[in-house]
Amino acid sequence: MKTKKLLLGIIGAIVGLIYLSPFYIIIVNAFKTKKELFQNTLGLPESLNFENFIEAFNRLDFLHVFLNSLMITVGSIILIVISSAMAAWMLERTKTKMSGFIFFAFIASMLIPFQAVMLPLIRMMGKLNLLNIPGLMFTYLGFGCSLSIFLYHGFVKGIPKELDEAATIDGCSKWQTFWYIIFPILKPITITVSILNTVWIWNDFLLPSLIINKPETHTIPLRTFFFFGEYTKQWHLALAGLTLTIIPVIIFYFIAQKHIIKSVTAGSIK
Repeated sequence: MKTKKLLLGIIGAIVGLIYLSPFYIIIVNAFKTKKELFQNTLGLPESLNFENFIEAFNRLDFLHVFLNSLMITVGSIILIVISSAMAAWMLERTKTKMSGFIFFAFIASMLIPFQAVMLPLIRMMGKLNLLNIPGLMFTYLGFGCSLSIFLYHGFVKGIPKELDEAATIDGCSKWQTFWYIIFPILKPITITVSILNTVWIWNDFLLPSLIINKPETHTIPLRTFFFFGEYTKQWHLALAGLTLTIIPVIIFYFIAQKHIIKSVTAGSIK
């Protein structure tokens, strides 16, 4: 048994090192000069050269693209969370053939690959003048609702219908019942839905490249793509810029880690 555990530990350590090796190469070489990088790619830098990060920050226009990504992500998450929670609540509480069909349609839409609808979608959005940031958030709402409604629907089943009835007796409207009674109870699954969609939207490259491919509306993944292509021969700047784009994701991961564990645990108990 001890030998088996030791073997598994060794295998786990090797897999972990393999997984972390690209991050090591990126971060270590981001602090090197161009000459030092080509002389010793895998070695540690002779000194911490922060000039690469300052130059990459300015050339990336990092603050501007960060705010673009933040605005798009936060706006899309708010739309997805509120719309999906309301839809799941009504679909679960309304037991008709039509509600069952609509829920099935949402679930079935998750099986449709994006590439199958990509070109018609972009063509239609162009005709509707939606090739902009609001149009991108509306698109994220469409693609993000299916999974979110599925998750919310399963959670709503565990909420007693007596709460809805009690709120109605007290004179609450449908909106008041949802907003003041149901939605606060959905907090654990709301955190899970928010985190899953945040990771997807923040790191998405394809949709922004199709809908808002303009310099003033670039998100972090878009600007990183163009920056890395422009400075592909200046690896010290390219890797410094890449490191800057990774930092927000790492910070978000450490903040969200404990919340997603709690939400998944609460959802399973529910």
